[in-house]
Amino acid sequence: MPYYRSVGSVPPKRHTQHRDPEGKLYYEELMGEEGFSSDSSLLYHRGVPSGIVDSQVWDLPDQSRTPNHPLKPRHLKLHSLFPEPGAGSGACPVEGRRLVLGNNDVRINYVVTGTDPSPYYRNAIGDECVYVESGSGVVETVFGVIPYRTQDYVLIPRATTHRWVPSEPSRLYAIEANSHIAPPKRYLSRFGQMLEHAPYCERDLHGPGETFTVEGSDVEVLLKHRVGGQVVGTRMTYDTHPFDVIGWDGCMYPYTFNLDDYMPITGKIHQPPPVHQVFEGWNFVVCNFLPRKVDYHPLSIPVPYYHSNVDSDEIMFYVGGDYEARKGSGIALGSISVHPGGYAHGPQPSAVEASLGAESFEETAVMIDTFQPLDLGEAGVAAEDPSYAWTWAGRHTGQEGSGEDGGPAVYSNS
Repeated sequence: MPYYRSVGSVPPKRHTQHRDPEGKLYYEELMGEEGFSSDSSLLYHRGVPSGIVDSQVWDLPDQSRTPNHPLKPRHLKLHSLFPEPGAGSGACPVEGRRLVLGNNDVRINYVVTGTDPSPYYRNAIGDECVYVESGSGVVETVFGVIPYRTQDYVLIPRATTHRWVPSEPSRLYAIEANSHIAPPKRYLSRFGQMLEHAPYCERDLHGPGETFTVEGSDVEVLLKHRVGGQVVGTRMTYDTHPFDVIGWDGCMYPYTFNLDDYMPITGKIHQPPPVHQVFEGWNFVVCNFLPRKVDYHPLSIPVPYYHSNVDSDEIMFYVGGDYEARKGSGIALGSISVHPGGYAHGPQPSAVEASLGAESFEETAVMIDTFQPLDLGEAGVAAEDPSYAWTWAGRHTGQEGSGEDGGPAVYSNS
C-alpha cells in the first residue's frame, strides 16, 4: 500500500505496553511483507493471535490443471459454470470457488454466491484481488469491515483473516497470487505517493475506517497454503476470535477500488495495454478497459493492430458493453478469451473497417497478462466453447464476429 493508515486505539510508541481500562495488556502482532523489509501493520489483540486448539486438513475444491496443448486461443463461458442464484441458493464465496486458469504464479477462480456468509478464511500463499462482476455486501476482516459493490476490486493482503458477507448474490472473479499485488511501481514516487500521471490516486482506495470486534471461542478459520509447491488447505481452530483487534496502524491492509474511479488514458493513435494497467503482481499484471474516447488522428484505426505477446498469455474477462452487433462469435457478458503467448491475435477481420471514424468505445473488460503460460482449471475445461479458435479464418462459415476476439466493433480488446 502506498500510504499510512491508523484505526482504533494504538499506543504512542510501537512495541510498547498498551493496556485496556482494567490494566490487561493487549497483544501486539506485526503483519509484514518480505521478512520485515517492506510494508507492514501493527495490530493490537485482546487475545493471543497464535492460540490455536486444533488443526485439520481442509480438502480444497479441484485444483487440477490441464495444459493448453495443442496451443490455441480459447473462449470460456463463465456464466455457464453456476446456475442463476435464487432465494437461499448460491455457492460459498470461498469454498465454492472453481479454478478457471492457473500457473505457478497466479490462479483465476470464479464463483456465484448466495447471501450466506463464507467461513472465516485466510490465504497464506499470496494476496487476493477479487473483481466484483456484480453484487454487493461486506468483507469482514481482522482490520475492520470494507463494503463492496459491483465493479469493485477487493484487495486482501496475504494472511488476512476475513469472511465474505454478501447482501445479494455476487459474481466474484478471484485472482489469487503467489505474491503481493500492488499499484504499478511507475505510478509511485520513490517514497510511495501516487504520481500525477497515475490514472487513480489514494483518494480512490477505500480501507477500513473503524475496528470490528467479535467475541467468541473455538473459532474455525480455513487456511490456504502450500506443501511441496501444491496448493492445500488446513482448518485451524482458534482459542479466541481472530476479530478481537482494538486498533492497528501501518501501510498494509485490505481495501477496495472501483472502476468508476479509474481515469482511462487515451491518445491520438492506438494506445498499448500498459496504459490500462491497474495492478501488478509477480509475473502478471491486471489491466482494465473502460468506456472512453478513442484515437483522434484523422487516419487512426481505433481497434488494435494484430499482436503477438511473445512473453505473455492474455486473458480478457468481458463484463460490460454493447453486444448487439455480435455475429456468431459466442463472446458475451461473462466470457473469457484466452490468447496464449506464441499466437498472434487481434480483431476479427470485419472489425477494422467497422471501427473507422468511431469516437468512443463502450466496453468494460478486466485483463490479466501472465508471463508464464496458463493451464486450464477444471472450470476452464467445463466452460470452453470449442469453436472459438477458428473464427478468424476466412473458410470458417457462420461464426464471423464483428469485433476483436469475436466481439463487436466497440470492443478494442488490446
